[in-house]
Amino acid sequence: MRWLGRWIGRLLIMLCVLGVALASPVIYVETMCRGQGIPSEYAATLPEENWRAETRTLLTYPEWHIVHAYDDYAQVISEGDPHDYHYWAAISGFWSSLCDLTQEAVTLGEIDGDTKQMVYVIGVSFSAELALKALYEETFGRAAIWVRGTEHTALDTLTAQQASEYAAFLQQVPWYRWPFKENAQALEARSTGVFRDAEREFAIGLEYRAKAAYAEVIAQAVESVGADAMTLRMVIKPKERDLSDYKDVSIVGGSKEGLIIETPRYRVLTHLLLEMARDDVQFVEIAGNDDIMFTTLSEVAEVTGAISSMRRQGYGDYRHIRLVKVQHLADALLGLQGDSQRLEHIHDY
Repeated sequence: MRWLGRWIGRLLIMLCVLGVALASPVIYVETMCRGQGIPSEYAATLPEENWRAETRTLLTYPEWHIVHAYDDYAQVISEGDPHDYHYWAAISGFWSSLCDLTQEAVTLGEIDGDTKQMVYVIGVSFSAELALKALYEETFGRAAIWVRGTEHTALDTLTAQQASEYAAFLQQVPWYRWPFKENAQALEARSTGVFRDAEREFAIGLEYRAKAAYAEVIAQAVESVGADAMTLRMVIKPKERDLSDYKDVSIVGGSKEGLIIETPRYRVLTHLLLEMARDDVQFVEIAGNDDIMFTTLSEVAEVTGAISSMRRQGYGDYRHIRLVKVQHLADALLGLQGDSQRLEHIHDY
């Protein structure tokens, strides 16, 4: 009984240490990442039911950081191995960028409690997932690679392909809709029976099944509260091009400031706004806001005016987070080429 008591005590201590480790970045952001500034006044053109909180343009990035991390991981293992990915850099990048964005958010308004809770929950979950993955891949995963040798096996190739497809899927669709069970079944079907394949089938298959179970819970929770809106409204000043040429764009009405249109959100919106900018469309207001954030990619580590910058794994370039006035968005997008930057994503709200 004493032996059992000692092990239970050790387990409780380990759980406490783990809890403190996962909670510490949240505490740091809450206590140390306080910006200075006063939100500027803005009289919106759109009716209030079409508004979205302006701070959300900043606080959408943490979710996209996770999307980018999966993309980086897929890029790394396409030619390398899972232990080549720097898990700690991905985790620390999440929290350091969140700190920068939280400091900047004071100039746009107060971050609501629900958004804070959501960002902290996904941050802790992401950190725990990558920490566990790092622990496995740096130990048992490395051992399996030592047995395998330098050549990738069938399941090394398949898991890299699945990681790449998953990263692309996340650009527009919530993660919990990904067919994790089918991916696990594909591992079983393609396994050649060699040691590395057996290890990948067990380890990655277990990961997929755990995510599948969690995804079902999240999907039910989203269904009960309702999914987020897939469209938003904005005010624009178009030039000569017929707006009917733009896919999934509808004219809702007009105002003295310009035309009111409804568009898709997320990744589709990025391509749409860039296309409109090239057609000399001027953006006046988006979702009741006059500020919007976008990310760019470049070969240089820092660019003027960036809120935060970080290196991308597997690509060798850098991501920069920038905030501009909506009315300056078109000029900023068109000016990227001269700055040797490439548009990555425009963050709505």
